[in-house]
Amino acid sequence: MKFDINKSLEILQKTPALLQATLGELSDDWIYNNEGENTWSPYDIVGHLIHGEKTDWIERTKIILSNSKDKTFVPFDRLAQFENSRNKSISILLVEFALLREENPNYICSLELNEKMLDKKGIHPEFGEVTLRQLLAAWVAHDLGHIAQIARVMAKQYKNETGPWIKYLPVLTLSPPRV
Repeated sequence: MKFDINKSLEILQKTPALLQATLGELSDDWIYNNEGENTWSPYDIVGHLIHGEKTDWIERTKIILSNSKDKTFVPFDRLAQFENSRNKSISILLVEFALLREENPNYICSLELNEKMLDKKGIHPEFGEVTLRQLLAAWVAHDLGHIAQIARVMAKQYKNETGPWIKYLPVLTLSPPRV
């Protein structure tokens, strides 16, 4: 599918409600368990999404659209949630994410993006030149990837309990990505 800002906003605006419906009012076993060493729990993933809302997508959009000659992005700390989420409940994190996510798509809408703006470039510390279109498409894919990750992590809590059905449940045999 070709990038479309309105279709992208459909996903970005629904993510908080989806996370609330999936994770709200669950027992700790669902929220805090992960897939093993160096993997993330649903709690960690929500913290990561919050950090992205604060420091990644909008900040990089502003850099790309700025008049500055230096369009280099600040490196993103993919592990900041471990410190930033400390001592917060999942309920607090879900509310914080929802508030940030309400603001950020509204900001994107306020820009009234056009094709010329979407083709503007910034400098990613690892990838080099990237367009605003690519950044915004990555934001959507990032959300969907972490939604899938949450489902996978939760499903794996019953991996050893499914007996022979594991054969028909590929979500239980997928390897976690590198952190």
